[in-house]
Amino acid sequence: MKTILTESEKSGKPTSRRQFVRGLSLLGLGGMLSACMPQASSAKASEDPNIDVAVLNFALNLEYLEAEFYLAAVGRKPKYATNGVGGAGGAVTGIKEVKFSDTDFGRATRDYANEIADDEEKHVLFLREALGEKAVARPAINIGESFRLAADIASGGLIKTFDPYANELFFLHGTFVLEDVGVTAYKGAARLLTNKDYLEAAAGILAVESYHAGEVRTLLYRQKDVVAAAGLKVSQIIQAISDLRNKLGGAGKDQGIVTASGTANVVPVDQNGIAYSRSPREILNIVYGGVDNKSGLFYPQGLNGDIK
Repeated sequence: MKTILTESEKSGKPTSRRQFVRGLSLLGLGGMLSACMPQASSAKASEDPNIDVAVLNFALNLEYLEAEFYLAAVGRKPKYATNGVGGAGGAVTGIKEVKFSDTDFGRATRDYANEIADDEEKHVLFLREALGEKAVARPAINIGESFRLAADIASGGLIKTFDPYANELFFLHGTFVLEDVGVTAYKGAARLLTNKDYLEAAAGILAVESYHAGEVRTLLYRQKDVVAAAGLKVSQIIQAISDLRNKLGGAGKDQGIVTASGTANVVPVDQNGIAYSRSPREILNIVYGGVDNKSGLFYPQGLNGDIK
């Protein structure tokens, strides 16, 4: 399938919004999307009887993104930037500190952001220690431009200048983009792990990511009727983000913060009350911005490791 959001192999420049839209139009709906997304992690990993290292490095790539996003928001530098396996790694662009307002909402969001930043940084440090010399370096990460383009597409062109660091409300919209993805990624990857110690650790990180997602969705739900940008309410923007993730990362695996009947939907689950799973390929489709992409959006040069 045609690449959507990636750097041009010839010019090295990101693809345009028009190319992204054209690529999305190729996705179709439901079954057509599912047919485009293989469930195996990667050819190389599936041939390896012990893919634990590949899976943990896949998780590490995602943790780098989350840690960089949150640490920048609260004005902190990562402890792993110049220490540990992999060295400083790729460049991180489009980050800055959020100027949280001195209101109850602003202070609460700042406190949550600091707590989550601590957790995500510890996840990176833990995975790097667990992997030892096999840990991959931080890949190149594009944050600001990726959020802007994703918001543009999700809103149908209504929001063209979205900045997740502009204020606490926009910051929460940015966290929504990442947190639910993390939950479904860890749940989907759990079945691939063979070492029970690694599986237990992954389950622990999954639980923490779920706590984070619950915090974020609760804060956003309390602001659901606030007009955030371009005349759109918070609940409408969140639903648009969820719809886009459904198109990219598996139809029926994403939900907004309000049900069809207008009630709260803080915990997105299936008909059995179970959290959704996404395969590594489905996660890659979201973070790369297109089905079967090899790079793009948040990872302009792709992930590091075997599952990429």
